[in-house]
Amino acid sequence: MAEPLTVPSEFDPLVEFYGMWNTELAEHYLPIPRVHAHKYECLGGYLIMSPYEGAANSYGEIRLGVILDGSVRSAGLLPYGTVNVRFSSDTWTQPDLTILKESARGATWVPADRVLMPIEFVSPSSRRRDRIDKPHLCAAAGVPWYLRVEINYAARYVALRLGRLDGDHYVDHATARGGQRFAIDEPIKLDFDPAELLEP
Repeated sequence: MAEPLTVPSEFDPLVEFYGMWNTELAEHYLPIPRVHAHKYECLGGYLIMSPYEGAANSYGEIRLGVILDGSVRSAGLLPYGTVNVRFSSDTWTQPDLTILKESARGATWVPADRVLMPIEFVSPSSRRRDRIDKPHLCAAAGVPWYLRVEINYAARYVALRLGRLDGDHYVDHATARGGQRFAIDEPIKLDFDPAELLEP
């Protein structure tokens, strides 16, 4: 009787490390070839991958970064794009923009206690995470502020919601939609119309 044919299986880190991801594995295996992900985040060992979400958020991120830059630096803080915010070895997020209390000094993994304010642009693939999971995670880690931006290009809609840490959760500190003023004195001074974030 002939030996059964065995087909060697290709090693797939998404299968092999399901529920076991940590920063060490991430440094070794990410990004994963042939996987078209823009973000690799991890919650409790479970890897979450997100694709590029389109031009509206990308444009808004660049515009907001420009608007924030001077005020952030004037406050003695530092503006960053996407960084790996580390909460534990098996949990990290990648905010779209991040304001840090001090320089990351080239670190791959930025401890959550260095973060003053993550800024998340909500997208269809991460709506629950950006609105619920990530704020909860940041609040539990004592991150003082959380800014959420929502853009709908087709509806010409943009809204900002700034949360201030109050105990173990965020309370609304300031909100504004396009056509209104988003004016705050803390944690930095800002005064602009959110409509400036809308792609032409």
